[in-house]
Amino acid sequence: MVETHGIGLHTAVPVHIQLLPAPPDTGYVFRRTDLGGFELPATVESVAHCGYATTLMRTGVMLSTVEHLLAALRGLGVDNVFIEVDNLEIPIMDGSAENFAEIIERAGIVHQPLARRALLVREKVFFEQGNRRISIEPADTYQIDCLIDFTHPMIGVQSLSVELSDGAFSREIAAARTFGFTDEIEALRRANLIRGGSLENAIVLTPDGMLNQTGLRFRDEFVRHKILDIIGDLALVGARIRGHVIALKPGHAANADLAREIVKQHAKIAALSVPRTFPPGEGGLDINQVMEILPHRFPFLMVDRILGFEGETKCTGMKAVSVNEPFFAGHFPGHPVMPGVLQIEAMAQVASILLMKLAKSASRIGYFMSADEVKFRKPVFPGDTLFIHAELIKARSNRLAKARCSCVVNDAVVSEGDLMFTFLDK
Repeated sequence: MVETHGIGLHTAVPVHIQLLPAPPDTGYVFRRTDLGGFELPATVESVAHCGYATTLMRTGVMLSTVEHLLAALRGLGVDNVFIEVDNLEIPIMDGSAENFAEIIERAGIVHQPLARRALLVREKVFFEQGNRRISIEPADTYQIDCLIDFTHPMIGVQSLSVELSDGAFSREIAAARTFGFTDEIEALRRANLIRGGSLENAIVLTPDGMLNQTGLRFRDEFVRHKILDIIGDLALVGARIRGHVIALKPGHAANADLAREIVKQHAKIAALSVPRTFPPGEGGLDINQVMEILPHRFPFLMVDRILGFEGETKCTGMKAVSVNEPFFAGHFPGHPVMPGVLQIEAMAQVASILLMKLAKSASRIGYFMSADEVKFRKPVFPGDTLFIHAELIKARSNRLAKARCSCVVNDAVVSEGDLMFTFLDK
């Protein structure tokens, strides 16, 4: 548990918050302790409106200015947390996410036993609102490219690209502060906004400069803060994102609309996916059960059945090598032998089944990364029965694993190798 306090930017009310550990798959859940612990999940379904802050609402209960805290949680890789707050707005602190990041890092992050949820963007999603445009497209990492354009002499055109990995959030984004303009202050206060605003929690820009005496923290602090807001608003999708965001003049409303489209696309794809699960026990799997687990199909399915598992680390499969295999027509047709690369593929498929069983889920896809110590000892001919053995020798963070594999015919090893895999959510 870790805690901090401050005042609300728009309400000026004093606020105390506590962050508490939550079980796997909880996500981010706010608890209004001033209302008996009433819970507001940080999801796109809870977004009430997005003007000068992102506000959540459930059954009439509201909580405002959640984006900076959510950015810190997502940027530092926290997946599950209860956030207890005793008023209707998250404290603004110094106008950035730095204070939140510091208390999270000071408390430390606990690794949980279940695989982390990730949202893999499969198709480009685009949203446009006037001159604001924001999109996300498939990528192997979470990357944000942002461009802003203001006529103010201290801002002008600023652009930045950030990949959220290896501590980039703390180094490059967390300290960037929110900003506003003196010619907007009166109108905002008439609208009952920024009542808690001051030079201590925002950059305040005059027509030709700034009121703050402390100067900027980054030369391009303004675009960095816009990226901070994007991270916080897209945290409302409820999972780590794997995709490339491209934003032109972003704002909270456009960010939230993109988050809704991402969730909608993910739900549509998930509805088309057939859930695949492992049968209980240590017994084998027939071909129908194998096909429920592996995405491969003819002519690239290299496993006829799984004969059995030995505990959590070993698995044996088999393949009957028929003369009707499609590769024999072109691979040495006068002297048919099974290609060595397909023997490696057979090992990889058996190892994938073992590793997904260990993770107690077949909802991910195993990607073959490397092969070491590969040896082809004897040819495999039509009519042979290939027994495929896989043994887990290394696993790390439910994402990387290494298996020692071999193919055996008539009790003789015909091929072997150490295979490395990575596993990603579908």
